[in-house]
Amino acid sequence: MFGLDTTLFILLFFSLFVACAFEFVNGFHDTANAVATVIYTNSLKPNQAVVWSGFMNFIGLLTGGVGVTMSIIGLLPTDLLIDPNIYHSMSMALAMLFAAIIWNLGTWYFGIPASSSHTLIGSIIGVGVGYAVLPENKNGFNTVSWEKASEIGYALLFSPLFGFAVAIILMYILRKTIQNKAIFKEPKKDTPPPMWIRAILITTCTLVSFFHGRNDGQKGIGLVMLILIAFLPSYFAINTDVDPFKLEGDVTKVQTIISKIDTTILSVKEKESYGVIMKATNELTVILKDTSLAKSLTTQQKLEIRKDILAVTKHTKKLLESESVNLSAEEKKELKKSTTGGSQPFFTFGGSNQGLSSLTDFAPTWVMWMIAISLGLGTMIGWKRIVVTIGEKIGKQHLSYAQGASAELVASFTIGLSTYFKLPVSTTHVLSSGIAGSMVASKGVKNLQGGTVKNIAMAWVLTLPVTIILSATLFLFFRWITG
Repeated sequence: MFGLDTTLFILLFFSLFVACAFEFVNGFHDTANAVATVIYTNSLKPNQAVVWSGFMNFIGLLTGGVGVTMSIIGLLPTDLLIDPNIYHSMSMALAMLFAAIIWNLGTWYFGIPASSSHTLIGSIIGVGVGYAVLPENKNGFNTVSWEKASEIGYALLFSPLFGFAVAIILMYILRKTIQNKAIFKEPKKDTPPPMWIRAILITTCTLVSFFHGRNDGQKGIGLVMLILIAFLPSYFAINTDVDPFKLEGDVTKVQTIISKIDTTILSVKEKESYGVIMKATNELTVILKDTSLAKSLTTQQKLEIRKDILAVTKHTKKLLESESVNLSAEEKKELKKSTTGGSQPFFTFGGSNQGLSSLTDFAPTWVMWMIAISLGLGTMIGWKRIVVTIGEKIGKQHLSYAQGASAELVASFTIGLSTYFKLPVSTTHVLSSGIAGSMVASKGVKNLQGGTVKNIAMAWVLTLPVTIILSATLFLFFRWITG
């Protein structure tokens, strides 16, 4: 099938299975955060909560597009993404998957709310680090996209701090504006809250689950796309539903607008970006002008098209963010439209609608359904360990209605905003920090359970270095045994 021999086909199937396993673990590891508040405030019974949360994760993923997916893929060295040696690509995929699953299962087993986002990103960076020390790599650690890693790192670092602070502010506002003090007290055992509080809590649980699907679900899609590009580049290096030869006009427009930039006032790095764009667009022009290739693009040509488009979109974004670039607002708008298609709608299915990135930023519908089902099923099965930690072990008091609603509101807003800006964030850390903030707002820092907070903080600090080292080690091991 697909021109693969039996061994490679089995490895492809196994890799896809492990990717689904990662998303399954992500479901019961991360989504437990969303259901903890409605369970501990008696707003929904556990079975109702996890089924509803799983369904909303499913819907969120299907409508979330691939913006976060491409941010994840952008962390990897370009050379790894266009390596024609399938066994090398397999080493990359398996190292990332095993490193991520090992850490996720370990923290889940001990009931520690650790971040699947940190885990996956650490695993991806680890592959880049492993590749950097290989003798065949002549660029050293420059192969790792440290700029993209820093951008994502800041989002992962500051989002829980933001959640903690905003939860405190929100609790303060609620105390000043709501007269009914019952919402600040421990819920009565097996007694549902008043209808209006219950509606708020169920709504916030729904939002967190939905936005978790839109953000975290895309990470699983990114993993599957890396596997498909690695094993079947002739089918998945570029979007086969888009005719690359119809994008020649976009390439020409990018060249025309970029050539208007006054390079004498650019910094050294900006001049490098300018040169990369011009080189990549020239290479694209050569291929796309030869219409005889329309039905016979080789795998290598497809990989070259992918590499050049990724280079154009990446470096165009850098120039558009620079104040030194002397382009009009209209020219910048046209440049963005030609590369990334401009602003994307809130609900998107499968990828970009236009622009050069429509060739690279995509995922087949069956991939989205496969990951959505894995995430939804995972949500419904292994949720209890993390729920107990969130509901009982962060604060010294039982979770109140106001605390649950505050934490969920903060989490849904933070995750939704991050997804809009195509940044992966940690649902676990945002929500658990929101719970901690709401506890502090009630009775100060003394209201936190030091042991649990310490464990969460240790997982937060250790996840990246541990998964980077584990993934790099596995990558080098797999490369060694595959030659």
